[in-house]
Amino acid sequence: MAFPWLQVLDAVIGVTDLARSRKIRKMSQSADPSQQIEAGGRAGLGGLEARLAGVVVAALKEAFERDTHRLELEREQLEAERLRAERALALELRRQASDREIGRLRLLAGVAVASWIGTLFFSARLLGGTPGARAALGIAWLLLLAAFASSFVAQSQVAESASRPDERAVDSGLAGAFALWLIVLGLALVGVAVLVA
Repeated sequence: MAFPWLQVLDAVIGVTDLARSRKIRKMSQSADPSQQIEAGGRAGLGGLEARLAGVVVAALKEAFERDTHRLELEREQLEAERLRAERALALELRRQASDREIGRLRLLAGVAVASWIGTLFFSARLLGGTPGARAALGIAWLLLLAAFASSFVAQSQVAESASRPDERAVDSGLAGAFALWLIVLGLALVGVAVLVA
């Protein structure tokens, strides 16, 4: 809301007119009106104008200080809102990164389980085969189950990493990296077992 400068100046001028009219009335009631008006006009008006100018300057100074203070408060509020928005954006980006990583790890867990279940179809053929084929199948099953377990461990690491307030990136650690390689090695051993049998 703007400060009503014109109304303030109009009120100040009205007060000065009122003061002048009273002073003139007092002087007209004295014995020598011509001398009183000249003397009062020179001395009284100069003092009144000085006081009036002081009042106006003080009012203007107070208004400017109030406006400056208001602008500083607005700047501080804008800065606080900007920092709050930056923190919210960083938290949202961190949440999205953790959601993507957990989705990737769940996919790896699903692939590990599907691969393990898929090898059960070959198990009847391989269990009747050579001992090397059975050993390769057993090791492959262990690797696929280890991939499944390591993907769950990595998911818990991502969830714990996302809950920390620090600015580090969301990471699944070594368990997330091993899950993929354990699946690959397990499927490779299944292939070797099928070839050996």
